Amino acid sequence: MEEIQSQSDNYRSSSSSASSPTSRVPSSNFFYLRKPGSLRQPISFEDSPEWEDTDIDVRVEEGGDSINTATTPASPSLSKLNSGSLPSPPLHEGAVVAKKIAGASMVWKDLTVTIKGKRKYSDKVVKGSNGYALPGTMTVIMGPAKSGKSTLLRALAGRLPPSARMYGEVFVNGAKSQMSYGSYGFVERETALIGSLTVREFLYYSALLQLPGFFCRKKNVVEDAIHAMSLGDYANKLIGGHCYMKGLRNGERRRVSIARELVMRPHILFIDEPLYHLDSVSALLMMVTLKKLASTGCTLIFTIYQSSTEVFGLFDRICLLSNGNTLFFGETLACLQHFSSAGFPCPIMQSPSDHFLRAINTDFDRIIAMCKNWQDDHGDFSSVNMDTAVAIRTLEATYKSSADAAAVETMILRLTEREGPLLKSKGKAGNATRVAVLTWRSLLIMSREWKYYWLRLLIYMLLVLSIGTLFSGLGHSLASVVSRVAAIFAFVSFTSLLSISGVPSLLKEIKIYASEESNEHSGASVFLLGQLLSSIPFLFLISISSSLVFYFLIGLKDEFSLLMYLVLNFFMCLLVNEGLMLLVTSFWQDIFWSTLTLVSFHVLMMLSAGYFRIRNALPGPVWMYPLSYISFHSYSIQGLLENEYLVTSFAVGQVRTITGYQALRNTYDISPNSNSKWKNLLVLCLMAVGYRILVFVLLHFRVKKNRSILEFYWCKRRHTNNPR
Repeated sequence: MEEIQSQSDNYRSSSSSASSPTSRVPSSNFFYLRKPGSLRQPISFEDSPEWEDTDIDVRVEEGGDSINTATTPASPSLSKLNSGSLPSPPLHEGAVVAKKIAGASMVWKDLTVTIKGKRKYSDKVVKGSNGYALPGTMTVIMGPAKSGKSTLLRALAGRLPPSARMYGEVFVNGAKSQMSYGSYGFVERETALIGSLTVREFLYYSALLQLPGFFCRKKNVVEDAIHAMSLGDYANKLIGGHCYMKGLRNGERRRVSIARELVMRPHILFIDEPLYHLDSVSALLMMVTLKKLASTGCTLIFTIYQSSTEVFGLFDRICLLSNGNTLFFGETLACLQHFSSAGFPCPIMQSPSDHFLRAINTDFDRIIAMCKNWQDDHGDFSSVNMDTAVAIRTLEATYKSSADAAAVETMILRLTEREGPLLKSKGKAGNATRVAVLTWRSLLIMSREWKYYWLRLLIYMLLVLSIGTLFSGLGHSLASVVSRVAAIFAFVSFTSLLSISGVPSLLKEIKIYASEESNEHSGASVFLLGQLLSSIPFLFLISISSSLVFYFLIGLKDEFSLLMYLVLNFFMCLLVNEGLMLLVTSFWQDIFWSTLTLVSFHVLMMLSAGYFRIRNALPGPVWMYPLSYISFHSYSIQGLLENEYLVTSFAVGQVRTITGYQALRNTYDISPNSNSKWKNLLVLCLMAVGYRILVFVLLHFRVKKNRSILEFYWCKRRHTNNPR
């Protein structure tokens, strides 16, 4: 204890000398406070009043949708912070009033989360955390990097990874019940948005995927979400992204991702790092918008790494973590008093969040060691030589013995002693509706994203023109057979290889699917059907345009049925290739490894396609089985050669003729059966279906694994050792 006290005194003196002017008043006489008044009024620092215990009362109304809280603070400054920190500006005539949302209370008690291999010395990422969140408030989980913020948020929302294990109790409206679909929303740190859609279009399609009912009602819901997130000025602008030079800024994009979850009007909204990659102005606008959203009754729980002084003043409650340990939970102003009581007062003109993180972030110890001999104009930087581990132990010990921890336990007891209304599901859109929405949305994306679709079509045409002009004027003699086989091989193989340029677009679709599926907006079968139906028109456009150019430049047999078979064969080849790309991209979900794997597959399939060496002569163990049988190039080339030569004969001299099969026998291996070309087409069709079945199994397995983990957590919450 003497070591802790000496380190605390050292930190107090060093903090004051390092961060305030020479003529300042001692920082222990100051605390952070936002005065009531207009929203533009700056933050001020005033003399700290005497603190007393706060009496907390909770009332649960009969038949109500939420738990109403009433606090009676002894300190007038505390009431100013909670009730007057964000005054509502006067509404002008005709203004749209935000609709009220029935929030829900959430309580977590003795919550511990372990993830194997996450920590170097311990698997416990969150250790015995207690806290609560009330309707109409913003509860922030703050701490340095790797402190367990996101893990705690995911534990509360039921979004932990399969490798995690959770212990403790979580209550929603006083009951240990699973949160149903639509009752809560979760916003990831990085969400996938569709840059080729406007904000209104993106939210409207999201509403169609999430909500049942009529289209007109969904339009009203979308407009409410746009108004709630202050996106009215950007509603008709493209979101922007990979294909566009201009688009929304990070702040607006972040608000769009939150608005997507507001379509369901959730009772509880979880947000992982709402200020991620935002500048100070965008961060303040984001928090003011979220404060306005909380005023409608929604319960907001989010994580944050660091904030400005203005942003800090908008928080209602703060849960401060360090290495999984809870150093404080309570009102924001009480956190400053807690640090002051522990011997670490916040210096004047310093952001409270900066001060908190400075005291509990162990990375500062390395910085001090590096700069111990460095001095600046304000003095010796190395005077801040307090051991962070000692500060963390001091703050933790002070909090456990403080009135704030006792008040949290009292509030948890009152919030859980009686069960409130259960959060009911709001219904889902049907699978047929979702397939139709995804198909139409994908078609709209394809029509707008020139970089991944129309440019790809142009490159196809240039490639086919190159092959066609290279092999033009072959004629129909016996000597042209070898060159025609080479032309067909180049046409099938190189166009299939060129399809790898569509990997970025498929990867984006999979990321969007993963984002929507995590909130149960979509499913594996719905995604695959929508992707297949939307890709058919585009692939058919490529096949018919490329086939016509190739057909007439090469001079294939002038017969309409043979031309249609060429179009159909090449279309099925593209469909199989699209399924293979989807399978590889779904497995890796990385553009580098997906591209590398696909290039390797295509090279191996081209080598075993029977052109470089006749198929019957291929070595058996690897090249014949299985490479030759899984190479869709070989089935497509065989079908096209059979379509061209099975009914053809060539004159050898004046008295002898040979069939097309005999002419090809030493060049390429085909079947003499006239129906074999349809069998090859059937094999291509089965391969197109088979690849998508494998994709479905892959996606369904991942979803099922995550769902089973989620159900395990909620079952564990319902069947605890101490049921009420």
